[in-house]
Amino acid sequence: MNSNVAPRNADSGETFLRARLLSNRAVIYVALIVWACICLFPIFWTVTTAFKTAVNVTQGHLIPWIDFQPDWKGLRSLGLSPDTIFEISTVREEFLKRFFNSVITSTSASFLAVVIGSLAAYGLSRFSYKFGFFRNKDISFFFLSQLVLPPVVLALPFLVLYKELDLLDTRVGIILLYTLMVLPIVIWIMHDQFGGIPIELEEAALVDGLSVWGAFLRIVLPLALPGMVAAFILSLVLCWNEYFFAALLTSTDAKTLPVMVASQTGSQGINWWSMAALSAAAIAPLVVIGIILERYIIKGMTAGAVK
Repeated sequence: MNSNVAPRNADSGETFLRARLLSNRAVIYVALIVWACICLFPIFWTVTTAFKTAVNVTQGHLIPWIDFQPDWKGLRSLGLSPDTIFEISTVREEFLKRFFNSVITSTSASFLAVVIGSLAAYGLSRFSYKFGFFRNKDISFFFLSQLVLPPVVLALPFLVLYKELDLLDTRVGIILLYTLMVLPIVIWIMHDQFGGIPIELEEAALVDGLSVWGAFLRIVLPLALPGMVAAFILSLVLCWNEYFFAALLTSTDAKTLPVMVASQTGSQGINWWSMAALSAAAIAPLVVIGIILERYIIKGMTAGAVK
C-alpha cells in the first residue's frame, strides 16, 4: 500500500514543480511584453502622428483606422507622400540635404573615433605609460572623465576656435567635433574588449615572426571586431542624435537632421505631423542598422564580462 502512495506523491510533486515553472515563465514573458510596449510606445506615437491631421493630434487619437483615419499630411509636408513624391519640392530637397549631412558627419565621425579609439585602447591595455604622475589607469580615467563635462561649457571656446579656423558651418568641423565627443566612449568600450583577449595569443604570434602591428592586425583585430562594431553603433547613435553643437556651429550648409526636426515650430504652434514625419525618418536608419548588426552589438557589449 505504501509503495503505491509514494509514486503518486512523486508525480504530484513533479506536476506542481512543472506548473510553478510554467507560471513563473508566463509572468516573466508578460512582464517583458509590457516593458517592450512601454519602450516602443514613443516610436509608435511618433510614426502614427505623421499620419494624423491637426484635429486628431489635439484630440489624442492613437489607433489608426479605429480612432482616426490615416492621412498623408506629415509626409506631404515634406514632399514625400505618394501624390507629391514626383513633384518638385523645396522642402524635400532641404530634408534630403539635412539627411545626407547627418549620414556623412555621423558615419565619418564614428569611423574616425573607432579607429583612433581602438589604437589608444590597445596601447593602454598592452603597454605601460608614464607621464609625470600619470599612469595607465590615470590616463584611462582622464578619457572617461571627459564625459562628465557639460557640452555648454565648451560652446564659447569651440565657437571662437571654429571662427578662427574657418570651420563654422562646415561638415569637417562637425566631424572633428563629433569624433572628440564620442572618443572617450570608444576607448572605454575597446579597452575592456582588448582586456578580454589573452595576451598569450600575441606572444605566440610574435614568436612566429610577426611584428607588433602584424599581431594586432592579424590576431587581435579579428577577435575585437564585435566590440568595434558595438562601439561604432553607439557612436553613430550619439552623433546622429546630437543637437546642441549642430545648432550652434551650423547655419545653412552643414545643418543636420535634428536641427531641422527642432525647427518645426513657429508663431502658430508646433507642426506635430511634420515633426513626427521627420523624427520617423530619422529613427528608421538606426532601426535598420540595429536589426542588421544586432548579433555584433550583443557580442561586443558582453565581451570581457566573463574572463
